[in-house]
Amino acid sequence: MMYVIGLMSGTSMDGVDVALVNIEGVNETTKVELIEFVTYPFARDLKSKIMTQLTDKKATVSGICSLDFELGAYFAKAVIKLCQLSHKDVTEIEFIASHGQTLYHLPTPKDSKYVASTLQLGNASVLAEKTGITVISDFRSRDIAVGGQGAPIVPLTEALLYREKTKTMLFQNIGGIGNVSIFLKDSPNEKCVAFDTGPGNMMIDEVVRRFYGKEYDKGGEIAAKGKVNHGILSMLLLHPYFKELIPKTTGREVFGSQFVDEILSRYILCPEDWVATLTAYTAESIILGVEEFLQGDEEKELVIAGGGSRNKTLLSYLIRALPNVNVVTLEELGNNSEAKEAVAMAVLGNQTYHKQPGNLPSATGAGKAVSLGSITYY
Repeated sequence: MMYVIGLMSGTSMDGVDVALVNIEGVNETTKVELIEFVTYPFARDLKSKIMTQLTDKKATVSGICSLDFELGAYFAKAVIKLCQLSHKDVTEIEFIASHGQTLYHLPTPKDSKYVASTLQLGNASVLAEKTGITVISDFRSRDIAVGGQGAPIVPLTEALLYREKTKTMLFQNIGGIGNVSIFLKDSPNEKCVAFDTGPGNMMIDEVVRRFYGKEYDKGGEIAAKGKVNHGILSMLLLHPYFKELIPKTTGREVFGSQFVDEILSRYILCPEDWVATLTAYTAESIILGVEEFLQGDEEKELVIAGGGSRNKTLLSYLIRALPNVNVVTLEELGNNSEAKEAVAMAVLGNQTYHKQPGNLPSATGAGKAVSLGSITYY
């Protein structure tokens, strides 16, 4: 067994998730014990810098270059804090598996002057030097290099850690973006279907910040007070992303602040109705994505993880809409929902450490299974 730290900074951009795990084995023999987990929120000025570099009109080459190193240093501070909290010396950590902060994800560029690509910031050399720990990072690029979407990259980890083959299981993460991994009953892991379902918390958080000055709708309390505008909801569900064939992936460049600007300029609702309608939008986009896989009489379970698992209004929407599906959170299965993605990075790092594949081509559309990530040795 060895101690490994997984880092995840997702599209919700609320901070960096840091998980210390004890891990042994590889592939089907993988076993993971979560030792400690903490989310370190981004300071307001750092979050503002990230948001600035996410928009074409405000981003600069110098800003992106500087932010890459600044995030690497911030991730290093988070790792050191976690080591102190868990009473572990950095010399006891075998490696850090860092996802990085996605700045742009372009797996299928619509403009012919661009090529398939992805960019996550959080410089691995800075992270390694400031912690004294080897870093495995940049997990998405290799999948894109072999023709994949570079996402979702967690399905293999879900198969190794949580899957039960006796029933159909769908693992729905609701972070900034929603993504699902689908394992039909008795099917091999290599037959997994996975894709981004659409917006997760991203659009909800955006209107909550604008109207209420808060980072998110705690527990879905604002949405519960509002009324869903079904006319606007129906229009939003006509978005062309939902008609794209799987495997497919999306991000802030599609469902971020610019899209929120567009719909707020076209329609008028009171604040709580906007929150309610966009919460329903997330739920309906999930349902739209998974409903074709929920046919048949076998037992079906939809496992919700990520920040959206704490949104009671969102969960109740899914439960009502899917009466023949057991909708549960990862906590109800005895695991930490918030730590799931950071733990997944640790598992992907472990696959790379052992020179084993980390992607599932059936999920990403890659031409072959490959080891993911680059290693920065200390």
